[in-house]
Amino acid sequence: MSDLTKEEQANVRAAVRFLRFRCGGWLPLAKALRVGRTTAQRANSPMVAYRAARLAGVGVDDVLTGKFPPAGTCPMCGHRPSQT
Repeated sequence: MSDLTKEEQANVRAAVRFLRFRCGGWLPLAKALRVGRTTAQRANSPMVAYRAARLAGVGVDDVLTGKFPPAGTCPMCGHRPSQT
């Protein structure tokens, strides 16, 4: 059971998957988030949402609502199609 809604959990998982690429894998991401690899992969807790937001430099609301990463952002390079 989680304190997050199903939608919030899905948004946190999307943010964590994006950060996984930016950090170079699950283990470096887990270390950056200061959690175990399994906890990072599950990404269904408010603590992971908060730590992911801090790591990304965005507000926790952006992670919970799905504003981070912006839709269409490449997980490898961070490029967004709307950028020139």
